[in-house]
Amino acid sequence: MNERTPPRLAVVIPCYGVGALVLDVIAGIGPEAGWIYVVDDQCPLSTGRLVERECRDPRVTVLYHEKNQGVGGAVITGYTAALESDAVAIVKIDGDGQMDPAMIDRLAAPILAGRADYTKGNRFHHIADVAAMPAVRLIGNAVLSFMTKLSSGYWQLFDPTNGFTAIHRKVVSEIPLDRVARRYFFESDMLYQLNQVRAVVAEMPMSARYEGEPSSLRPMRVIGPFLAGHSRNAFRRLIYSYFVRGFSVASLELLVGIPMLAFGVIFGAIAWCRSIALGEVSTAGTVMLAALPLILGSQLILSWLNFDIASEPRQPLHRLLGD
Repeated sequence: MNERTPPRLAVVIPCYGVGALVLDVIAGIGPEAGWIYVVDDQCPLSTGRLVERECRDPRVTVLYHEKNQGVGGAVITGYTAALESDAVAIVKIDGDGQMDPAMIDRLAAPILAGRADYTKGNRFHHIADVAAMPAVRLIGNAVLSFMTKLSSGYWQLFDPTNGFTAIHRKVVSEIPLDRVARRYFFESDMLYQLNQVRAVVAEMPMSARYEGEPSSLRPMRVIGPFLAGHSRNAFRRLIYSYFVRGFSVASLELLVGIPMLAFGVIFGAIAWCRSIALGEVSTAGTVMLAALPLILGSQLILSWLNFDIASEPRQPLHRLLGD
């Protein structure tokens, strides 16, 4: 009989307000994980102390924050600690039990097989799961997904706020962790950072487990910061990818298409309002002056979009980095 394969995974569990729920999560983590880092993010329920007192799993290390840093800060603390281990991949799972720890090995499989640098869950893959999902989560994730596609460049991904993720240790070292958002924008900002280092991202279909607990994510409270964050990342990605790191026909399409589209919309709106105010019918020349830039600009933007979608990373970064 062959000797048991040594564990190649580390698990990071950020904890804030989860209490005893995290004990069941830890108990469900299989032997594929050799290191478990519980990060107490100044938890009001003293989850870290609870784990130290109640958990006897030798794989568990409890880390503490003196000041609350948000989920992103807790995950980054866990990543930093996990880099000191021999883990090949680092999995992040929430401590509230909404993610099934039995799926950790499946989540990390594309990374361990060399097919991806980063994997994340997708709760929208199965129709039955979508039908059972609360409407506010469904609509909110649809909007956030489109915003994330534009800001990150990963057009095939969905469910951007899904926190069930795994990352190759070499890719962690390539990410400027000090620049990643610390709070609710963490998962979306990570996708932007991953695109900047040209990492391959894959998704794993999963079912979320809602037990009636309220979501800590309040759409009305975060929509402003999320919109600002995605707008900033989209602008930075376009500048860096199309005008700093490289220059192509797609770059010209952006340079010409955006001004033409903007001119067509603004000029057309002004002409339309003036026509209504004066009660006059716009001339054919005025209509063409608005319509032609609008049509050409739209076509150029669509052509750029086709190029951008086709430009998603295909070669796993950690394989390019070597041993």
